Amino acid sequence: MKGCILAGGLGSRLFPLTKITNKHLLPVYDRPMIYYPIECLVNAGIDDIMIVTGGRKSGDFLELLGNGKDFGLKHLNYTYQEGEGGIAAALSLCEHWAKGSPLCVVLGDNIIERNIRKAVANFKEQKQGGKILLKEVHDPERFGVATLSGDKVLRIVEKPKNPESNLAVIGIYMYDGRVWDIIKTLKPSDRGELEITDVNNWYIQDGSLTCEVLEGWWTDAGTPKSLHQSACLVANGGANRLD
Repeated sequence: MKGCILAGGLGSRLFPLTKITNKHLLPVYDRPMIYYPIECLVNAGIDDIMIVTGGRKSGDFLELLGNGKDFGLKHLNYTYQEGEGGIAAALSLCEHWAKGSPLCVVLGDNIIERNIRKAVANFKEQKQGGKILLKEVHDPERFGVATLSGDKVLRIVEKPKNPESNLAVIGIYMYDGRVWDIIKTLKPSDRGELEITDVNNWYIQDGSLTCEVLEGWWTDAGTPKSLHQSACLVANGGANRLD
């Protein structure tokens, strides 16, 4: 299984902090933000990793991370995204590298307390389809929101004004090899982006999307408030450091 970290974009919600750097290079307590998704994958046993970067100072990722030896890796892969085309557009840049392999995708500003080993193991047993991780939040209107019937995902609505649940789709996704063909069928949303929610809804219609609720805390770090919250959570309760 391969792992993809999406760390592109312009980080406009964190301006002016991102005026001179990529947001994923900003500190979250005692480490750069990009360290957390790398450790999330490595802790799950995934050591073949691609980082999709972009925006300002993208070359600094190579200077900071090198070949990943600080994480016990022998090699890291990098690719570059121009502008902001959406999560699915960024993911499509990994097709040449990951085609034919199941894939775990982590958004670069996602930070979790524990690990995703169980979810990854369950997805491998699933054989095909997709898997999303969910978390109860107090502000679901900021995220893609899942509506469930028992353990079955009925639908996902992106940033709904009137959420049907408080289950946010966090930025960790797993897909089989069909994901590349699905992305090619997508049309830009009203935001002008290729939405990962549309990918997930394709798998729902296919009947092959599963879900799990993440244990422990989770936060993104994409706004000044959530960046501060992330640092406080890591300082007070740790995060998914390498074992």
